[in-house]
Amino acid sequence: MGGRDTCIAEARHHAAEFLGRARADHDVAVSERAVELTRLVVSELVTNARRHAPGPLRMELSIADDAVEVAVRDSARVRPAARPVDPGRVGQHGLEIVRAVVQAFQVRLEPTGKSVIARIALTDGPVGPR
Repeated sequence: MGGRDTCIAEARHHAAEFLGRARADHDVAVSERAVELTRLVVSELVTNARRHAPGPLRMELSIADDAVEVAVRDSARVRPAARPVDPGRVGQHGLEIVRAVVQAFQVRLEPTGKSVIARIALTDGPVGPR
């Protein structure tokens, strides 16, 4: 992907196209809310990888049962941590936002970095356990 800002925009666009193809080509039920939440999650995870990892990143999208899984791999072997709640803090709420809108969230440390995986429901309904 290109520079910092275009990389994030490209990732969001790619995610929306992926879900559009799943809907059109494979008859997968995908709500507009799921598309927007996926774009939001992709934006936050790719932004964090670009900001905090020195090397390349890779994003993978997959459909698993009734959800889309977003996996962002980067070269930093450090688990991301949500900051303590601070209503006065401007910015740095991305991980809090992601965890609030996904069904599941996990971080896998790997020999050359980490994978951050978020699972987002494809149809509208209650958000499941994290």
